[in-house]
Amino acid sequence: MKHHVIVFGGALLLACSAPLFAASVFPAKMVRLVIPFPPGGGTDILGRPMAQKLSEKWGQQVVVDNRAGAGGNVGTELVAKSPPDGYTIELGTNGTHAVNHSLYAKPNFHGVRDFAAITMVATTPNVLVLHPSVKATTIKELISLAKSSPGQINYASPGAGTPPHLAAEIFSSMANIRLVHIPYKGAGPAATDLLGGQVQMMIANAPVVLPHIKAGKLRALGTTSVKRPSILPDVPTIAESGLPGYEADTWYGMFAPAGTPRDIVQKLNADIAQVLFSTEIRELYASQGAEVIGNGADQFAAQVRTESEKWAKVIRDIGLKVD
Repeated sequence: MKHHVIVFGGALLLACSAPLFAASVFPAKMVRLVIPFPPGGGTDILGRPMAQKLSEKWGQQVVVDNRAGAGGNVGTELVAKSPPDGYTIELGTNGTHAVNHSLYAKPNFHGVRDFAAITMVATTPNVLVLHPSVKATTIKELISLAKSSPGQINYASPGAGTPPHLAAEIFSSMANIRLVHIPYKGAGPAATDLLGGQVQMMIANAPVVLPHIKAGKLRALGTTSVKRPSILPDVPTIAESGLPGYEADTWYGMFAPAGTPRDIVQKLNADIAQVLFSTEIRELYASQGAEVIGNGADQFAAQVRTESEKWAKVIRDIGLKVD
């Protein structure tokens, strides 16, 4: 009897210490970082340097896997259905995790319930930019032009349901104008066609269009932030340009599949935050107009839930739906 008690006690001790041991050796193999958009977009621009630094920290390769399509749904669904062991993670956005499950008619995942939130990586303002051929130099001039020719101005987006798409729809609604939406499979392809003049306008993440604004290839009319970002101090906010109350920034966050052990989530949170707050990454992100956040997993999870409720109401109010 005494022997059985000792054996049982030892087994219980091993069972209790197993999660702690798992976290201490994580990662023991390659980690896949899914980016649900093609190269060239804000998610990709911010995700790749972070993946490189995590590879160096862990001594294990972090492979970036671009899985674009359906406004980020293809890659996000892939992560939702992956084994919950921490070896498949995602750099998502408020579009993929707070919007799409309300916007799309039949999504194959829920951006909140099917994921373990790890940390909010960064926030960036969006910028309303025009092809130089459009004869408007201010937000008020753009609104007047759109009202004089309804349905004649088209705008690109990284896909239906993405934050830039919703930012443009909210802009149209508040300005009482009609614009034509041209969805793409990511911000990179959308920006390419905008530069080529195939579309006239785009509200895009700052990292995507900043180089083209500085080169004079795109005209920036306004930012979606509450205050002017330091990276574009001469560009007014849309709110101060005639649409008070307008705000539509983008956030980026790290997620794992729901059911990922708590200790693995905490390990990912601590290591990712350490990378984000390194001088090199903070300065790199700042040069792209992104502000590092790196908050706790519980705090981020609460923010995602709040954002989900907010965007569900916005989508109902505007009347948007994607099949």
